Amino acid sequence: MKTQRTRSQQRVLTLLNTLNSAVSAQDIHMELRQRNQTTGLATVYRALEALKLEGAVQVRTLPNGESLYDPVHRDQHHLTCLNCGTSTPIDECPVQELESQLQQSNQFKVFYHSLEFFGLCDQCQTNS
Repeated sequence: MKTQRTRSQQRVLTLLNTLNSAVSAQDIHMELRQRNQTTGLATVYRALEALKLEGAVQVRTLPNGESLYDPVHRDQHHLTCLNCGTSTPIDECPVQELESQLQQSNQFKVFYHSLEFFGLCDQCQTNS
């Protein structure tokens, strides 16, 4: 059963699908304004929350508390430096098989998972 999306939800999802990286709600709001698709920031947040609950959008929270949104079809994991905030994507997914097993054994529909390692990047280790 497909959920009927609002115009705002569809605009946000269409925009996310055209971008090459995860972005904040504020960035989505500004990009929509630049495209003459005026949508309030609160509406963007509501659209993102609805899309997340639908399983169409995933959210990743950075150490500084900022949330970044991305379409679910992008399975990205990261190494994130706690000092400078640099976030490096990891190409492989070491938990894909575990996700499948958990879905089967728990009759649980997984929309996405997140894997992030926190520490210090090479440059911050050198500068310490």
